[in-house]
Parts: sequence; structure tokens; C-alpha cells
Amino acid sequence: MTSPAIIVLHRAKGAQPAISPGTTRLSAADPFAAGREIAWTGPDSMAAGRAAFEGTCESASFPHTEFMVVVDGLLRLAETGKAALELTPGRGAVIARGTALGIEAAPGTRFVFCATTGATSAAPGLQDIRADAALSPSAAPPVEVLIGPTPQCRSFNAFTDEASRFRAGTWDSTPYHRISRPHRVNELMHLVAGSVALTGADGSVTRVEQGDSVFVVQDAPCAWESSAHVAKFYVVQEVQG
Repeated sequence: MTSPAIIVLHRAKGAQPAISPGTTRLSAADPFAAGREIAWTGPDSMAAGRAAFEGTCESASFPHTEFMVVVDGLLRLAETGKAALELTPGRGAVIARGTALGIEAAPGTRFVFCATTGATSAAPGLQDIRADAALSPSAAPPVEVLIGPTPQCRSFNAFTDEASRFRAGTWDSTPYHRISRPHRVNELMHLVAGSVALTGADGSVTRVEQGDSVFVVQDAPCAWESSAHVAKFYVVQEVQG
């Protein structure tokens, strides 16, 4: 069982988690509207879910800012005047609002997404999110929430939109165990290595494996336990009260 505030979007192995039917369009000009499944929407114009797309289309001005990681197929994004970015399974990218690009996808292409449709301060363009990014040491969880040794954490923040408080990048860590505490941000995690057990407010445990994607809602009680090296793509947004 999965806590409602810990939402599994994709499983690399086994049956895909159910997503409640609802709105599938992020905006009137959403090029992926026909194949979207929106699992969560919240304050500050943020949404997360998964999508399927095949064929080609053009977007003269992409209508929102969107992180995506391909889980099946091939997605080719060609920013006007630049070489195409090819996303195979496990590769991620951010499309900033206002980007002019061509979109081409092979049959059976699917991706997980996290998007913001609100105000933006980022310049148009594409940013790839890489598993092999050059990571630098980053802050570990506070010692008062840890059970056991302090981990060594590293990260690379590849994309920031200050207006929407939307950040995306790559993070990794040595194993650690953290008590349950309110999650500090809205966060999509796509694991590129390792596995982690997330325990929700109701005591249910969601195990996230390599290739899985999960969304954790800000302020949702969540404990973390990993027994090996973990690496992930992340998208985070801090909602201001």
C-alpha cells in the first residue's frame, strides 16, 4: 500500500501504478495533452504525472516549464537552430517555458513529468539532466533526524527558475536512515541507482527501485531508509505559506 502523499508514477518492473482519471491538459497549447495522466496538482501551478506520445509536432513557444524523464521509447527535442537532444530510457531534460522546438517520438514512447504552469524567470531553452553530471558535496540531513551515521551527499543543480521556485538536477548519497519528518518541498524523484524505502504517515512503506519514479508532497510525513548508494534525478519546488 502507498501513502496518498507518496505517489508512485512509474515502475521499471511490474505493473504500472493506477492514476486516477482527471484533467489531462496542462494548458490550451499543451502538445502532450492527448497522452497525459496527471497524478497530482497543487499550489503554485505545479503538476506531476506521466505521459505517452508518438509522432511529430512543433511548438512555437512551449507553454510551461517541464521536466521529463523518458521510461520507454525515444523522444527527440530539437530547439530551433540547435542540434536535437535525444532522450532514451533513463535520460532527462527540462523544457523552459517559451522554447521554440520540434518534437519527435518513436511509437511507444512514454515519460514521467513534473511541470509548472505559473510565472517563470528562466530563459527559454533545453537543459539535459544527466546521471553522469559532475556532482559536488551538498548538505546532509540534520543529525537530529538521523538514525545512525551521517551520509555523504552530492548534487548538481542543472536548472533553476526562481519565479516558480522550480529546480532540477542530479543527487546521490551513501546509505542512511532518517526518521519521519514533514517533507520540505514538493519533489519528484527518479532513481537512477540503488533503492530506498519511504514510510508515510500511515506507516505504509513505498519501496522505490532503480528506474522508478515517485512524487512526495510538501509537508507529507516521510521517513527514508537506504542500505546502498542511491542516485536520483530530482525536481523540487518549495511552496511558500
